Amino acid sequence: MPPSPVLWRDDGTPASARFGDIYRSHDRAGDGGLAQARHVFLHGCGLLPDADEPAAWAGAPRWAVLETGFGLGLNFLATWQAWRSDPQRPARLHYSAVEAWVCEADDLTRSAAPFAELAPLAAELAAAWHGLLPGVHRIRLDGERVQLNLAVGDVQPMLAELSGAHDSLFLDGFSPERNPDMWSDATFAAAARLLRPGARAATWCVAGAVRQRLVEHGFELERVPGLPPKRQALHAHYAPRWTPRVRADQEPRWHQAPARCAIVGGGLAGAAVAFSLAQRGWRVSVLDAAPEPAAGASALPAGVVAPHVSPDDRPLSQLTRAGVRATLTRAAGLLRAGRDFAASGVLERHEPGKRRRPAVWSADELPLAAQAESLAGEHPLTRAQAQAAQLRLDEAHPALWHARAGWAQPAALVRAMLGAPGIAWRGQCTVARIDRADDGWRLRDARGDTLAEAELVVIAAGFDSLALLDDSLPLHALRGQVACGPMPGGAADAALPPFPVNGHGSLIAHLPGEAEPRWVTGSTFERAQATPGLQAEDHAANLQRLRELLPRAGAALAAQWADGRAQAWAGVRATLPDRLPAVGAWRWRPSDDFESNRAAAPAHQARAAIDSIAKQPLPIHLCTGLGARGLTLAVLAGELLAATLHDEPLPVARSLARRLRARRFQPSAAPDKAS
Repeated sequence: MPPSPVLWRDDGTPASARFGDIYRSHDRAGDGGLAQARHVFLHGCGLLPDADEPAAWAGAPRWAVLETGFGLGLNFLATWQAWRSDPQRPARLHYSAVEAWVCEADDLTRSAAPFAELAPLAAELAAAWHGLLPGVHRIRLDGERVQLNLAVGDVQPMLAELSGAHDSLFLDGFSPERNPDMWSDATFAAAARLLRPGARAATWCVAGAVRQRLVEHGFELERVPGLPPKRQALHAHYAPRWTPRVRADQEPRWHQAPARCAIVGGGLAGAAVAFSLAQRGWRVSVLDAAPEPAAGASALPAGVVAPHVSPDDRPLSQLTRAGVRATLTRAAGLLRAGRDFAASGVLERHEPGKRRRPAVWSADELPLAAQAESLAGEHPLTRAQAQAAQLRLDEAHPALWHARAGWAQPAALVRAMLGAPGIAWRGQCTVARIDRADDGWRLRDARGDTLAEAELVVIAAGFDSLALLDDSLPLHALRGQVACGPMPGGAADAALPPFPVNGHGSLIAHLPGEAEPRWVTGSTFERAQATPGLQAEDHAANLQRLRELLPRAGAALAAQWADGRAQAWAGVRATLPDRLPAVGAWRWRPSDDFESNRAAAPAHQARAAIDSIAKQPLPIHLCTGLGARGLTLAVLAGELLAATLHDEPLPVARSLARRLRARRFQPSAAPDKAS
């Protein structure tokens, strides 16, 4: 394991051995770092109220800050604390930052320790400071009201992976002489792409070359008194004299106050979208043919929340890592730990050569904060968990221990999300068709009667989504059957592991039940089967699969198959050919005239054309195709859809989000270079 990137000097000043520079100035009072954060960055971007006027974010629905160098997080913590202290703060705070050399959690808390108002915030951040592999990570804090989007890697490629329109820019990093990439033309161009016109920027650096580059990239500058030992600081406004280029293939945005949304589907996907939109002020109606929520595949008694691991770290693996973090954070905020969910860890058994970790995950190469949360079979923690599960580990029986994983009851999560303010549940409402209305959409039943009208419609009905779409979406049915029953009782309970085990099938045991603890095992996978009827052969197959996965557990539970205590449950999932969900606008693209003339048109005409498209009713949106990983991916997919609509920073890397676009399957969709 490499040494920490932070060296602490005797006087308490944090320094970087790599760049030979300090993270912040030190003074005798010990508040130099926080004073600089407030004077240079918060005051410089108007984020501190004064006697004459409120902070720049006062009354805004959300605010987004972009920082070019996260360092020890002091600017972030100071911004978070200022946001919490301001009664006129926006409802949501986004903070996007790049950091190539991630510190350890202990460095975060040590850095904030001298500042009493920051220490509790640093402790909350440190608790979520894990699994920070190269890429974009969404860390949800303060009840999900504060969203830290940390891009781990070199500044220029990571700025390209960030997204959304930011309102403030903190230009911070080691000095231009020590780390010139942080202050280059390419960095400023990439940062400017992420700003809305009028955004304010601030930095302690007033070097002539830096000022010249900022002006060339559309900033108006003002030198102001700095904080000693710096004589000056720099304030700036992003005011380009040109119309910033807008991608012709960008997803549609919502440019007005949140309005009405109708969601078709009351399972995990529909509930997650409803929750994310309601948090942003939408008035959401969730319509479902069933009388109660979570009546379809989301009625699974309990499911595993764990990442997919692949040697090449393919998109599904990256997506599920982000999904596990999102789901467990949401569950911790809404559900009862140990009753409805548990972040217990998951032990995965696999065949030799399968589920190998990427070589870059080697513990000898990554700092603690970036070490993968899936630990290979030779790791002491994996061996300890295998011993607890009474499993043998050798070359023929390898395993991974997913330290940041667990289980949850999908129906409990669905009900909790649908219970958020701003969401209305409407059961026994079968939507037969969706028609255009004056300013949006009208949902009708089979008789033609209107069920709802809304400016935005999201179809999130799993495989049943096809009934409202044409056949150009290659959605396939994936039937799955599980078995469940009571714990055997007495000494036999010890044969069932205290945490989920998965691989070829899975077992979740010691689940709290209404009358007694229970277990769930499965699942089968039957493609092209759109009905969930129970099958005796699948019930028997689940016992055989359990015997292979966990021989002692299989022996302890076999009698329940014979005497009928083991019950079967089945559901139908929806999957797509690339195994990734479909999230976002469906049947939307600029007009052919605009598309063909865009390159030749003057900038102001191209901007006007896109503005006219933005004023049209939003297209129907989709959130479907989550497959067998709905419990892991639904919360993340809901946040992705809502963030895209509002031009917020996305919860995943921009290149990964492009792979999830619903319209990637439309015949008219242009090839996606990112995929």
